[in-house]
Amino acid sequence: MTRITEVSPAPETRRMFDAFARETIKTSGAEINLVHGGSGPPVLLLHGSPQTHVVWHGLAPMLAESHTVVAADLRGYGDSSKPLGGGDHSTYSFRAMAADQLEAMRALGHERFAVVGHDRGARVAHRMARDHPRAVERAAFLDIVPTDYVYAHVDRSAAAAFWHWFFLTLPEPIPERMIEPTAIFFLHFMLGSLGSGLDVYAPEALAEYERCFADPAAIHGMCEDYRAAGSIDLVHDAEDRDRLIRCPVLLLWGARGVVGTLYDPIEVWRGYATDVRGQALDAGHYLAEERPLETLAALRAFLDPRE
Repeated sequence: MTRITEVSPAPETRRMFDAFARETIKTSGAEINLVHGGSGPPVLLLHGSPQTHVVWHGLAPMLAESHTVVAADLRGYGDSSKPLGGGDHSTYSFRAMAADQLEAMRALGHERFAVVGHDRGARVAHRMARDHPRAVERAAFLDIVPTDYVYAHVDRSAAAAFWHWFFLTLPEPIPERMIEPTAIFFLHFMLGSLGSGLDVYAPEALAEYERCFADPAAIHGMCEDYRAAGSIDLVHDAEDRDRLIRCPVLLLWGARGVVGTLYDPIEVWRGYATDVRGQALDAGHYLAEERPLETLAALRAFLDPRE
């Protein structure tokens, strides 16, 4: 892996992560943009769609008071590289994304660490905990149930809530061409749905999401992420369906979001992991920005149970 120090970070990111170093790390499959700072046990923070590592701006600086915090952009998102997809979509599989982040953490000197993921980042964290159990000490999954569980239990309510799972998996370039002319409208619609509203976002964070999502390559990366989830990721899930996660798992979900409305998250995850605990927060889908202090408190209690 090659570490490339970013000498001129985006102004919005610099203000939100002013005590963090910013780097781009070249892995075997992508170039991963990240920020890191603090001291103590390492923890990797992974964002969801259609966002970037900026999702953690409200809690990362406080978490860095007790932990070494790494907040990274997934491949296809933010300022990480956006390779072409196609074929079997394995370029954007959760397995490939997990490998990116594992290599990035190792480049920073972290062989074992905790991982916290929201939305797509939580699905990457789930795959990482399965594929690399020796590296992942603890895993927190924010506002998801497993991908294969969602697909196996689609009813009318789930199809309406997860409509984008099916739209974004249409063959290239159908969703890309439909989204590109109205990219900011689509972004705002996604961020303002799923039980949250646009008013929960700091203006500088929303501006950063807009900057990144205006790139057609980011729109393609997002679509490929969802195409992979509906194809190659399901193959990977089926291959190791009986291999349970052994590390401690924390679940957080929004009481007003889709996951809290349609599922019993703890009961579902007990079929995938041996040590599960969790709670609902008074929020929609975007927990870290809607309820940063409550999210931080739950993560601190989980990451350092001695506190």
